[in-house]
Amino acid sequence: MSNPYSDFDVESLARFLHLAPHQIVRLAERGKLPGRKVSGQWRFARPDIHEWFEQRIGVSDANELVEVEAVLRKASADQAAEIRIADLLPVEAIAIPLAARTRVSVVESMVALAASTGWLWDPKAMTDAVRAREEMHPTAMENGVALLHPRRPMPHILSQPFLAMGCTTCGIPFGHDVPLTDVFFLICSMEDRGHLRILARLSRVLASRGFLNALHQAEDARAAHELIVDIENKLS
Repeated sequence: MSNPYSDFDVESLARFLHLAPHQIVRLAERGKLPGRKVSGQWRFARPDIHEWFEQRIGVSDANELVEVEAVLRKASADQAAEIRIADLLPVEAIAIPLAARTRVSVVESMVALAASTGWLWDPKAMTDAVRAREEMHPTAMENGVALLHPRRPMPHILSQPFLAMGCTTCGIPFGHDVPLTDVFFLICSMEDRGHLRILARLSRVLASRGFLNALHQAEDARAAHELIVDIENKLS
């Protein structure tokens, strides 16, 4: 059994991305994939590949997101299981409005919201990890949404994978060269592939026509959750 924390080589990364090995080599040689050569052989750090995949998801259109989700589903050990954001996001982990006005207080408030479910056992460790991830590369996007998460999943402080969501009453400076952010998701994943599957599915929800406008009109957590259920039913 392969070590889930070891680097990818060309063959294992080709299987993960459902590409041919020669495509992996070509992408690496052109600087399109983050890799390095060790004793003449390409090696790809998992955190770097996951960040590359996240960025690819973030700039994909609706049709491309469907393809990305399909690739990740094929790569999953349980191919029949469909990721549904509504199932991962309990009503009690939604804050409308989220009482935060600064970048620091957003992270603290989102982690506290997640911890209120009882599924996050070490809020301080999660807060520190999310802050470190944001310092390395902010997760705020052009659409006014930020997808908070640690750089690597933290299964040792979680009882299950889940999401938290908060909407602030005004936009907050949260990233570089992007508009103000007022919708925040905290992704609490148990393992890398599951994280990417959640991210791909969430990106499809966010890209659904009219979703963000409707979310801004939601009066409370239950209305927001019902909106997500409705959007996902249409996606399915």
